[in-house]
Amino acid sequence: MDRELAMEIVRVTEVAAIAAARWMGRGKKEEADQAATSAMRAMFDSIDMDGTVVIGEGEMDEAPMLYIGEKLGQASSPKVDVVVDPLEGTNMVAKGYSNAMAVVAIADRGGLLHAPDMYMEKIAVGPKAAGKIHIDDPIDHTLKIVAEANSKNISDLTVMILERQRHQQIIEAVRRAGARVRLFGDGDVGAAIATGLDETGIDLFVGTGGAPEGVIAAVALKCLGGEMQARLVPKDDEEYRRCVEMGLKDPRQILYMEDLVKSDDAIFAATGVTDGELLKGVRFLSNERVETNTIVMRAKTKTMRFIRAIHHLPNKPHLVME
Repeated sequence: MDRELAMEIVRVTEVAAIAAARWMGRGKKEEADQAATSAMRAMFDSIDMDGTVVIGEGEMDEAPMLYIGEKLGQASSPKVDVVVDPLEGTNMVAKGYSNAMAVVAIADRGGLLHAPDMYMEKIAVGPKAAGKIHIDDPIDHTLKIVAEANSKNISDLTVMILERQRHQQIIEAVRRAGARVRLFGDGDVGAAIATGLDETGIDLFVGTGGAPEGVIAAVALKCLGGEMQARLVPKDDEEYRRCVEMGLKDPRQILYMEDLVKSDDAIFAATGVTDGELLKGVRFLSNERVETNTIVMRAKTKTMRFIRAIHHLPNKPHLVME
């Protein structure tokens, strides 16, 4: 992939974030998601690539745009797989909570796990603990490993866990071991990525969430040198069959980084919609200007850029202004 493609993808997440931010705090998550999706889809038409959506807004009969299998871009190369989450955290935007983002990840064609929309067990750590954890280890053992790798006491570790009843045993086990728990309400992409950045203070992410979000986070962690391990959790025979159809002989097998992100090269970009640990959210300024903050990373070079941009809305596509 050309390195210029990374900056083109930034334009995609920026317009999606601006469109979604118009709906922040208005209690209408579907409208926010639709605004982000429409803006993102329109901007993809200007990108020089031959992209195919492998994880998106759903199957073709479920989503009018950015559906799985949809073709994106206006060129015959590079040929890439595209993973989109136009609005990671629809509830967070509707309620005005933190950590909502617009996200895109791409990799060489065939380079990403085509994860079905089902639950996935996940564990993620940053570069220092990469290669040292195992998803089946007891949580107290994992905490000891992460503490040693990060040169911390267990009591100084912070573990991100999605606040759901299904995680109550994990939460209690982490607390018994002496580590600190940081709960969050929605959107686990940012929580997993936070483990790869020292400045966030997050040492471990663990829990069960969406499989598509797991692949997106794995791309970012590959760019950061971190690690994610996962396991799909099919709830019935239909979901089990879908796993087999996507090439998993054992749908309950452990998925390592090389299973989640097969390509040596991948690009991840996210623009903040609301403020979070990773990114500031969209700011609407005077004189029809808007500020966005974006992170873009490339696995091949391990380059990470934080981009603060000021946009003049009259010069943006009309759909962003709605």
